[in-house]
Amino acid sequence: MNSNQFNETEELLEYEATPEQAGERIDKFITDSMNDDAISRTQVQEWIKAGAVRVNGNIVKSNYKLSSGDQAVVRIPEPEDAAIAAENIPLDIVYEDSDVIVINKPRGMVVHPAPGHSSGTVVNALMYHCKDLSGINGVLRPGIVHRIDKDTSGLLMAAKNDLAHVSLAEQLKEHTVSRKYIALVHGNLPHDQGTIDAPIGRDQNDRKLFTVTEKNSKHSVTHFVVLERLVDYTIVELQLETGRTHQIRVHLKYIGYPLAGDPVYGRNKTVALKGQALHAALLGFKHPRTGEFLEFEVPIPGDMEHVINSLRLR
Repeated sequence: MNSNQFNETEELLEYEATPEQAGERIDKFITDSMNDDAISRTQVQEWIKAGAVRVNGNIVKSNYKLSSGDQAVVRIPEPEDAAIAAENIPLDIVYEDSDVIVINKPRGMVVHPAPGHSSGTVVNALMYHCKDLSGINGVLRPGIVHRIDKDTSGLLMAAKNDLAHVSLAEQLKEHTVSRKYIALVHGNLPHDQGTIDAPIGRDQNDRKLFTVTEKNSKHSVTHFVVLERLVDYTIVELQLETGRTHQIRVHLKYIGYPLAGDPVYGRNKTVALKGQALHAALLGFKHPRTGEFLEFEVPIPGDMEHVINSLRLR
């Protein structure tokens, strides 16, 4: 394929259709492959119509049916209005130097701008505080190497330059970043420790959700250790081996012990939290410039601690 057919300033994504995906529509294939809550199937169809999606070098229509081995290339156009407002939003900065910044994100804060969340995000705050951020992820996600859900609190790292971004992204890809979470789940987990090894993909009935499935899924592994058992609840420490969207939430639901307070994957009976009882407590990575291994840990937020203490008093 001739890459000169596209604007070289745009983000390039490439996907190959597997034998299991043969016969699938190109718009659905691209949407599922991108695995991004902010990208709808309608948006992908608009890109296809604009010629930003090609299969084996050719422009196709949204109803094109894939064959095994088809090479799909997506050039994501830059938004017409790409400006992100720098906002003076307080940040709980755990670590910062000229290459990276690590923050303790509060529950309820979105990581980057997306439909319905154009301001008040971590990116808006970083734009004000840091001035310079890596541009690898495009104008809407400067510096963002990984994400945690809006209603998950805890540690998040961002890159201030492209060198740092490439290094941190590679460490995530190679599973050498240490990430541990503290969670409160429904029920009493009978095993003191274990591993959930189950592939995650979009729910075929509702593409906004994720589920354990063999179809169009990605290898997903979560390790857990029980820290404390309470009446009808368990406090667990979870370590991510992979980093899929909603991974911990989906995996805990899958084994029958969903996160307390999770409005999407949890139970009707909930706790006094605005969102799931999940906190990214530990983050460790190799510094992209010095090679030194850095590790940070922050305690659970006050609202989650209050809920746990209340359960202990039962």
